[in-house]
Amino acid sequence: MSFTSCKSIKREYSKMDIETYIIIGGVYNLGLVIFHLLFWKIFNWKKGLRLLSSVNRNTIQVLNIFLTLVFLFFGYISIFHSNELTSTNLGISLLGFFSLFWFLRAFAQIYFYGIKNNFSIILFMVFILGGLLYIYPFMKSI
Repeated sequence: MSFTSCKSIKREYSKMDIETYIIIGGVYNLGLVIFHLLFWKIFNWKKGLRLLSSVNRNTIQVLNIFLTLVFLFFGYISIFHSNELTSTNLGISLLGFFSLFWFLRAFAQIYFYGIKNNFSIILFMVFILGGLLYIYPFMKSI
């Protein structure tokens, strides 16, 4: 086996490693799809949202539905187009965006909810994980 062949194998292994992180990120996002679809039950929105005006109640539900669709898109692109995410300028830009999105969401968690309880701390760590899953492939691809 020549030195060139070894470099090629190493490059392919590294690419598979990067794509594995992206696919795990896709599964991560699909998990958040399920979590967001359960918001009505988890947070008892049937009762809790009744206290809001009709406009605010509907806005919260519409935002949640469409944010869920964004996570579905993140998951789909990550699972079925991981190669394109690492090999095209658009894909690399999306990796950077996905990472930035999750890091910003982590900091929003602290800003809006604080770290007063275990659930908030867990969510902060979950969102940091999302950022890490995409920053590694992003940095390796630029």
